[in-house]
Amino acid sequence: MPETDLPIRGVLPELLAVLERHGSAVLTAPPGTGKTTVVPPALAEAGLRVLVAEPRRLAVRAAARRMGVSYTIRGERHKGANPMVEVVTTGVLLQRLQRDQELTGVDAVILDECHERHLDADTALAFLLDVRDTLRPDLRLLATSATADAEPWARLIGGPVVAATGATHPVETIWAPPPRPVAPPHGLRVDPALLTHVASVVRRALAERDGDVLCFLPGVAEIARVAGQLAGDVDQVLQVHGQAPAHVQDAVLTPGAGRRVVLATSVAESSLTVPGVRVVVDSGLAREPRTDHSRGLGSLTTVRASKAAATQRAGRAGREAPGTVYRCWTEADHARLADHPRPEIALADLTAFTLQAACWGAPDAKALALLDPPPPAALTAATETLTMLGALEPGKAGLRVTERGRRMALAGVHPRLARALLDLGQEAAEVVALLSEQLPRDASDDLVHVWRTTRRANTPFATRWKQETRRLHRSSTPSARRSEDEVAGLAVALAFPERVARRRGGGYLMVSGTQAQLPEGSRLGSAEWLAIAVADRPAGAASARIRQAVAIDEATARMAVGTTVEDEVAWKVPPGERRGDVSARRVERMGAIELTATPLKDADVREAILYGLRTEDVLTWTKAAKDLRDRLTFCHRALGAPWPPTGDMKDLIDLADQWLEPELSRARRRADLERIDVASALKRLIPWSERLDRTAPERIEVPTGSKIRIDYSGEQPVLAVKLQELFGWQETPRIAGVPVLVHLLSPAGRPLAVTADLASFWREGYRHVRAEMRGRYPKHPWPEDPLTAQPTRRTK
Repeated sequence: MPETDLPIRGVLPELLAVLERHGSAVLTAPPGTGKTTVVPPALAEAGLRVLVAEPRRLAVRAAARRMGVSYTIRGERHKGANPMVEVVTTGVLLQRLQRDQELTGVDAVILDECHERHLDADTALAFLLDVRDTLRPDLRLLATSATADAEPWARLIGGPVVAATGATHPVETIWAPPPRPVAPPHGLRVDPALLTHVASVVRRALAERDGDVLCFLPGVAEIARVAGQLAGDVDQVLQVHGQAPAHVQDAVLTPGAGRRVVLATSVAESSLTVPGVRVVVDSGLAREPRTDHSRGLGSLTTVRASKAAATQRAGRAGREAPGTVYRCWTEADHARLADHPRPEIALADLTAFTLQAACWGAPDAKALALLDPPPPAALTAATETLTMLGALEPGKAGLRVTERGRRMALAGVHPRLARALLDLGQEAAEVVALLSEQLPRDASDDLVHVWRTTRRANTPFATRWKQETRRLHRSSTPSARRSEDEVAGLAVALAFPERVARRRGGGYLMVSGTQAQLPEGSRLGSAEWLAIAVADRPAGAASARIRQAVAIDEATARMAVGTTVEDEVAWKVPPGERRGDVSARRVERMGAIELTATPLKDADVREAILYGLRTEDVLTWTKAAKDLRDRLTFCHRALGAPWPPTGDMKDLIDLADQWLEPELSRARRRADLERIDVASALKRLIPWSERLDRTAPERIEVPTGSKIRIDYSGEQPVLAVKLQELFGWQETPRIAGVPVLVHLLSPAGRPLAVTADLASFWREGYRHVRAEMRGRYPKHPWPEDPLTAQPTRRTK
C-alpha cells in the first residue's frame, strides 16, 4: 500500500494538535498502519527535531532505512538524508539521557512499540517524564502501541490517546495443531515433534497460499532446526533473530525474486515490515528471561506466547494485502492464553536498571514514573551486586552512586562487565565484548578457546565482536599486557566474583554456595579453579549448568574475590553423619569456599555445647536420671514454683547454669557431655527449701508393709501393686495433693483395674474382679469383704 494511503495519515492532524496542546500523547494503531515510519517525518515537517527509540537493533535499521534518516545503535552510526529524524535503540537513548539530561537539540521523543514492555523502554520513559517535569516542559513525548490497551500509558504520560482505526487488510486464521499431543516446553527444550509439525505447516502454507511465509519460533536453535527440515523445499530460507548479521537483515527487508520463508524470533513481531509476506505460521512459543536472584543466575525459558503477541504476529500477514495466519495450536488453547506478556521489569536481572536509576538520583526507583514497580527481591539483589562492584556506597540519605558507578553506567555494557573493563583497561576489551553478546549455542565451554576461535573467524558473530571490541578499546584506558588466559580469567572473575568456583566432589562449588557441573567431555574437566562466565540452572535441577568458563588458579581467585578469616566455633554435623560435635577452627574462606582451617585450642565453646544439647540427644539418660526428672517434672506441674520446669529439654537447657555446672564449663566435645552423671546433676535443681522425698516420694508403703515405687512419667503418679496387698486400704493416697492412679494387679502381675478412687472400687468393682479371678487363682485370697481382710503378699 502506498504510504499516502496508510490509515495513520488520517489522524496526523489530530496527533499534531494534541502534541501542541498537551505536549504528550499515546498513539495506538494496528500493525501496518504506518505509525513507525510516517509519524516521525510528519513531526519533522512541523519543524520538530525528532528522536525515535526502538526496542531492537533490527527495528532501528529497518525504520531508518524506510524513512531515509540517521540511526545509532551500540557501536554503529549511520547518517541519513533527513537530519531532523534519528532512530536509536532505547539503550542508546538511556546513555544520551545520562550524558545530557536536557536532550539538547531534540524537540520530540517517540517511544515506539511501548506495549512490548522492554525494561530499557520503561526506564527511558520514566527518565523522560522526569526531564519534562523539571528541565524541559517543552519536550514532546509520544508513546506508540500496536494494541488498544493504552489507558495506563495515557495516565502515566499525561496525554490523551489518539487512535488510528481500521486494519489495513483482513487476516484469515487457520487453526493447525499437531496431529498428536506434544510435550509442553520445559526450560529451553522444545519438543522436536512440534518443530517437525511447524515445518510441515510451512510446506502446507506454501502449497495453499501465495506470497512469502513468515514463521515465528522461540529461539535460534529452533530456527536452525526448522531451516534444516525445509532445506531443498524453498527457494530461499532466511533466519532472523537478534544476532542476525546485517546482510541477512537487509535481505529480509528487500523483496525477493522467488518465494521466501523467513524464520524469525519475536524480533519480527512489530516495527518491521517484511515485504512480500502474505502468510504467517506461528509456533505459539516465545522466550522470557528468568532470574534466580538468590544465586545470581539467569536463563531464558520457553513459554506460551500471549494473545497480544499472537495478534501482533498475525498482523504481519496483512500489512500489504489480505493474508493468512496458521496457528499451531487449537482455538480452545488460544482462549486460555494470557492476555499480555509479562513486563520485563518483573522477570529480568535489575542490576543495570538499578545502576541507571541510581545515576539518575533514584537508587530505590520509588521516584520514577513506572507502569510496574520493580520486584523488591530483584531490586535488593541488584543493589547488593552493585555495592559489591563498587558502584554504590552508603550515604547520608541511603545508598548513592559512586564516581566509579557513573563510569560503569556509561560504558555501554552490563555493570559487571564494566567493572572488569575499568579494572583491567584495554586488555579486557576483547573478553568484555565477547560476553556482551549472546554466545553461539554451539560455542565451547572453554571461553579462552571461544575467544581465539572468534578472533580467527569470519562469521556474523565475529564481525559484531570485532566492532564492539573497537568501541570498548577506544573508551577504556591503556593497561599492562598479560597472557590471554590470565586476562580472560581475571575479567570473568572480576565481573562475576560470586561465580568463582573450586572443584568439590564430581563438580564445583561457587563462592555463592551454588553447586555447578561442567558438561560431559568438557575441555575444562581437569581445572581445580574456574571463573564461570555463563551459567544457568535448568528447571528442577539441583545444581547450575556451566556454559562458559575460564580455568584459573587460586591466586587469581584471591585477587578477584578476596578472602575472610574468622574464628568458627559451632556444633556441626559432618556430611554423611547423624551425630554432631563441637567444631572450633580458624577458617579462611572465599565466600562459601573453605580455603584453610586450623584448630582453636582455647576457644569458648559454651554456646556450641548448648546448641548441641538443644538439638541432639547427647546426655546419657540412665533409668535413675529419667525417674528423677519425672519426679521433678511432676512437682512443677502439681505445685509450680519454686520447683523448676523440667518437662521439655529446652526448659532443662535454659536452666543449664543451675544444674550442669561445673560439668558444662569443663566440656569441650560431645564425649564430655556423654560422660556427665545426669542423675547427680539433676539433684541440683531441687529447691533448697524443699525435700523431694517428702514432696514426691520415690516409693509408697502399702498395707502389707511393701514399699512400692511410684511412676511419675504420666500426668498422675502411678502405683502398680497386687490387689491383695491393698486389703483394708479405703482411701486413695495423694501426692502433693494429686490422687495416685492405682493399677491393681493380678497375682501374675497383670492389670485387673485402674482407679483413682479405691473406696468406689471396693464397693462396685471388686465383686466383678473377685467373681472372675478366684477360680483362676484359687490359692490366693479373694474375701467377700476386702476392707476387713488381712493384706498379704502370699497365697492362702
